[in-house]
Amino acid sequence: MRDLLSTTPWPWPVSGLLIGLVVPALFLIGGRRFAISSNLRHLCAMAGARAPLFRYDWWREGAWNLAFAAGLVLGGWLAVTFLTSTPDIAISAATAADLRALGLTDLGGVAPRELASWQALRTAQGWLTLGLGGFLVGFGARWAGGCTSGHAISGLAAFRASSLLAVVGFFAGGLLMTHVLLPWLLQGAGR
Repeated sequence: MRDLLSTTPWPWPVSGLLIGLVVPALFLIGGRRFAISSNLRHLCAMAGARAPLFRYDWWREGAWNLAFAAGLVLGGWLAVTFLTSTPDIAISAATAADLRALGLTDLGGVAPRELASWQALRTAQGWLTLGLGGFLVGFGARWAGGCTSGHAISGLAAFRASSLLAVVGFFAGGLLMTHVLLPWLLQGAGR
């Protein structure tokens, strides 16, 4: 077990199995569905937003989910701090070459700093990818009734056709962003 914990990254079958086991465990133990994007609604309700969508007992409905999300963040921090020797993400040489061809050169960390940093927010590309992109992700998740984790992990496990449609849409959007919009946005990035 100690060898597995010190292995970075964990083998994907182990990680996938553990993530997959969270869904039935959460349902069997707590009678809850695995969901993350609904926490934005809980946070807005907790902050006192006045729209009818946010008028509910967020503590009764969402406190466990907020604690779950906080646990994910804490777990990620613990893993990076105590279980890895470097916080950099391992990407293939081919992916690194593709990113450099798009003009992204600082590939250390979780995301290229040319796109995800305070300095990036001073550029049009940064605002489009972080600001508009973040809004569209949040809006799309609420419109679809859940995010990738909710539909792809919980919804597909429950054989829901609507979740399959949502997952196909998420992947199509990801492919569109990767192969069309991002190269178009990065024309002139850092210049």
